[in-house]
Amino acid sequence: MIREFKNIIGSIGIILILGCQAFTQISPGDLAEVHAHLEGLSNCTKCHTLGEKVSNEKCLNCHTEIKTRIDKRKGYHYSDEIRNQACVKCHNDHHGRKFEIIRFDKYAFDHMLTGYELLGAHTKQECEKCHTPKFITDELVKDKKFTYLGLGTKCLTCHTDYHQTTLPGNCLDCHNHEAFKPAPVFDHENTNFRLLGMHAEVSCEDCHKIETRSGQKFQNFSGVSFSNCTSCHEDVHQNQFGQDCKKCHTEESFHMIKDIDVFNHDLTSFILQGKHQEQDCKACHKTNYTDPLKHDRCTDCHTDYHKGEFNRHDFIPDCVDCHSVQSFSEFSFTIEQHNNTTFPLEGAHLASPCFECHLKENRWKFREIGINCADCHEDIHRDIIDPKYYPNSNCRNCHTANWWNEVVFDHGPTGFALEGVHREQSCRACHFEESTDGAIKQKFSGLSPQCFNCHTDQHYRQFEENGITDCEKCHTFFNWRADKFDHNTARFILDGKHENVACNECHITGETDGITYVRYKFEDIRCEACHQ
Repeated sequence: MIREFKNIIGSIGIILILGCQAFTQISPGDLAEVHAHLEGLSNCTKCHTLGEKVSNEKCLNCHTEIKTRIDKRKGYHYSDEIRNQACVKCHNDHHGRKFEIIRFDKYAFDHMLTGYELLGAHTKQECEKCHTPKFITDELVKDKKFTYLGLGTKCLTCHTDYHQTTLPGNCLDCHNHEAFKPAPVFDHENTNFRLLGMHAEVSCEDCHKIETRSGQKFQNFSGVSFSNCTSCHEDVHQNQFGQDCKKCHTEESFHMIKDIDVFNHDLTSFILQGKHQEQDCKACHKTNYTDPLKHDRCTDCHTDYHKGEFNRHDFIPDCVDCHSVQSFSEFSFTIEQHNNTTFPLEGAHLASPCFECHLKENRWKFREIGINCADCHEDIHRDIIDPKYYPNSNCRNCHTANWWNEVVFDHGPTGFALEGVHREQSCRACHFEESTDGAIKQKFSGLSPQCFNCHTDQHYRQFEENGITDCEKCHTFFNWRADKFDHNTARFILDGKHENVACNECHITGETDGITYVRYKFEDIRCEACHQ
């Protein structure tokens, strides 16, 4: 040991004597630029141990940032492959000012040895893109012009916090190393709002709006209210059913109603009554249950069967004015209401069913169906009765609305006033004639007022004068008795015993041409014609 120490002292002395010229002969070459401040014999021992190689201890005494990491048992220099090797194996010097002490094959470098494995997109980056002073977090190396040391391993060390501190800083909870978008690690199931039904198909941007915050594009993923459906969805019912949408709706579809069969429609502005209670919901809600339906008038849903027949310029009625919700075939239009129309119901019309007048063809009709008798009833007297007796075919000039056989026609203007039993006869008895084949023929014009035109001459033309038998000479219109006949005006005046003789004693029955009749006229009125 003493010998070695003497040799060392001797060597130092020689070096000091020879000066600079000797140094240039001992030094293997110039130091690299980062070690240039260590040039000179007086600095050799800062790195070299006399008689030995450069020691790791001296390197670490200067490079404290490396020593600190090794002491903390982390980093590349503490890895199993590196920590027992000499520093000079990788970082030797005296090769000139421009020599790169930190020199290795970047493409063969195993980054896993640093304690930070390069994955995904990180494997495609140039070293210098990450290893830059602006990303250094270690205070020990912040002042170095270039170093591979001191980088933080958190994502936000290099990457801008897109979420602007609104979310925890561990990006890998949601993202992976492949790309920032999408966030494949994120699982909405782990949040307080699980995505169910249609929510699973909704774009993130629909709920997490993109905006600009602090001059940067920002998408809000925290603080989104979800306590109720109306936090995001418009309440189309305007709080009519409360705010708990889930009582009726499911997350499968807003248009899908759960327990629709027990839905209380009375809570709506349209209470289901009558036939409406029997309808399937989709009969009215054709698209979905949320679209508002017009329902103030029946015609909002139902086609106006009457096609505006009842519309007026000052009033448009609704179906409910006549019909009920029990059935369209039921109606509440009263006789009193009908009597306020242009055709009041009277007589037999009161007993007529509606369809008799209003269903003449395939559909009901209520307007312009006529108000004159001939509009509904056949005019059987057309071209038979002189129009002067019923102008415009107005049946009311003869008939009443009670029934057709009730006639109020004044027969006087015809020239044949009805008297006696004639007043009791039906019009048909005189004016309708049935032929042998059953055909009916009407006779109103051209009728003679002579009795024999209607009545059979029971006297077999005994009283005919000039071809006419005037029954009124003997008879009245009240019966067939000869109340007007006076035997004292005849050729044979009754006197004496003749006054008490019965008529048939003298006026006996006779027959001519097969016709039996009572003889009233005699050619011979002498006594011996009767008395023997």
